[in-house]
Amino acid sequence: MKKLGVFLIALMVSTVFFFAFVLIRQGGIVGRINPTDAVAGISLIAGTDTVKAQLSQGAFTFTNLKEGVYTIAVKANAPYKDFLIEKVAVKDSATTDLGEIKLQQ
Repeated sequence: MKKLGVFLIALMVSTVFFFAFVLIRQGGIVGRINPTDAVAGISLIAGTDTVKAQLSQGAFTFTNLKEGVYTIAVKANAPYKDFLIEKVAVKDSATTDLGEIKLQQ
């Protein structure tokens, strides 16, 4: 009987921890760059960390981001100019859509 009680308590504690981690949701950032052939790369900067995204027909996505403020750096091919977007806010469980980013020559 004592073993059953210990087992049930351990099961309840592990269930509480499981649901606590399931409730933590991560956010993201999406956008599109135009013209698509002008982009050499796109990066997300958070403090000293940098993450690069893959482009698919000008669209990019950063996922699994913690709530916070980020900077997006677009590296352009000549004759286009590099582009920086500062203070991009990501909220818990939400995806921030930057819309279309038009690179200038």
